[in-house]
Amino acid sequence: MKYRLRWKRSALDELTEMWTNAKSADRSAITAGVNAIERELAALAEKAGESRSGAERILFHAPVAVLFETSEDDLEVVVLQVWRY
Repeated sequence: MKYRLRWKRSALDELTEMWTNAKSADRSAITAGVNAIERELAALAEKAGESRSGAERILFHAPVAVLFETSEDDLEVVVLQVWRY
């Protein structure tokens, strides 16, 4: 693991709401998507996903997407937003 991963409180709230409101059958897919995102961001954040404005990047692992920022100096990734697509 190269990067430390941190979720903004608002992103955690979005994830909690997404998971709680999902059908029981969809919850495992959401969990798997988030786990894949966390693994990829911890290992390869500087190359993960697609670039957006400034230091922001976006990453998709069905059925979940996240907007995140990477700090190379701090070796930290901050998940800013999460949604289901």
